[in-house]
Amino acid sequence: MNSTYAQLLKGNRNFRNLLWGQVVSELGNWFNFIAGLGLVRLVSDASPAAAGILFACRLLPFAVFSPIAGTFVDRFSRRQVMIWSDISRVFVALAFLLVTSAENLWIAYVATILISVIGAFFEGAKNATTPNLTGKEGLLAGTALMFSSRFLLMAVGSALGGWAAAIFGYKIAFIINAASFAISAYSIWLIPEAATREGAEGENGRKGEKEKRSGGAEEILDAPALVGATPDIEFKKPERESFITELKEGFRYTIENHFALTILIMNIIWATGGGAINVVFERMGGIVFAGRESWNPDLAVALLWTASGFGLFLGMMIAHRTSDLLDRRNNHTAFIGWSLLVHGVLFSVAGLMPNLWLFAFFTFISRAIVGVEYAVQETMFQRSLPDYIRGRISTLDRGAEMTIFGLSSYFASLAIYKITPESLTIISGILSASAGAVWFVRQRTNSKFEI
Repeated sequence: MNSTYAQLLKGNRNFRNLLWGQVVSELGNWFNFIAGLGLVRLVSDASPAAAGILFACRLLPFAVFSPIAGTFVDRFSRRQVMIWSDISRVFVALAFLLVTSAENLWIAYVATILISVIGAFFEGAKNATTPNLTGKEGLLAGTALMFSSRFLLMAVGSALGGWAAAIFGYKIAFIINAASFAISAYSIWLIPEAATREGAEGENGRKGEKEKRSGGAEEILDAPALVGATPDIEFKKPERESFITELKEGFRYTIENHFALTILIMNIIWATGGGAINVVFERMGGIVFAGRESWNPDLAVALLWTASGFGLFLGMMIAHRTSDLLDRRNNHTAFIGWSLLVHGVLFSVAGLMPNLWLFAFFTFISRAIVGVEYAVQETMFQRSLPDYIRGRISTLDRGAEMTIFGLSSYFASLAIYKITPESLTIISGILSASAGAVWFVRQRTNSKFEI
């Protein structure tokens, strides 16, 4: 039985601290993103290539270092990794204050790369820790709360970041970002070390279960409603192999486990279209609708990110009831595939809209649908992973997705010289929808996707 949001938040102080740390740092991150994008637009005379480089600097380093970070957090203290990641990002965030012209725009790129690299270690540690803090019963609620708060902050942070940049200038946004990392570090510091690893007695009264090192099969047997979560082979945990050996073990698990590989392939396909959203919002909001309807460019871009964030937040918040319904009907497979297909089609339709509000509306609906899908999919995925290897697998999946996401952003910024932003929006939606087709194809090739 899945715990409700209220039960998890009320009875689990460690999870509350982790969630609060994410909330404040994500708020600051969106201040940084909107302000950084506006700053680049200002000093580069609205160059699409300059914006594309910023997107690549934000995404690709995260992707490249994620597998390394995942192995790192499986070997060392996840709590310490998160604390030091936050502290180091305080100083890096302040480097944006030094960018005053096109000649020193490189500082923004370097600072963005560093924040991205450090963020890979923080995310790896946080993702590997979350299931241990929530327990199996609270994992769906915990996953939904972690991601819904992130997407809510995408909405609120984008809106506030755009407002602050328009009223007070970019420097205030960068200072807020730095302060948010300091608050997050303190929040993580309040979590006991033992709570971040499986086997500790959690505040939810659940004694951590002994890992049998069988690829998480015992957890899947306890959750029969999960679709496709059964591992294909056994993976036995070594006493303590070398860093490289454990890194390879993560790759091997992903390639040889049908469900893990399906999630990886599907997320990569989705990212081919999903990555273009950065350029779509920047061009449609900051250029097309700003010129057509006299919007302030920063506010127009912020509005689109706000619509996207609120849509994803809504999707995450209804994921709990959706998952309960899917459990009763045993219909996870169809739900995931059709949700991906429909959300992509709706985003393509947004590219045909004549004004910013209609564009934002279709963006909102599209993101709400994929928000529900992602919460269900991610919960299935996390429950299928054994604790000793969870950091490596989750960061490998995330890293591969973000690699394509970053490349998609960069190539979309180049494509905008040849096609209209409206056309790019339509193409982005079609590519994202194709992930649903991939899901159905992979489902048919393995009977373990069926209950």
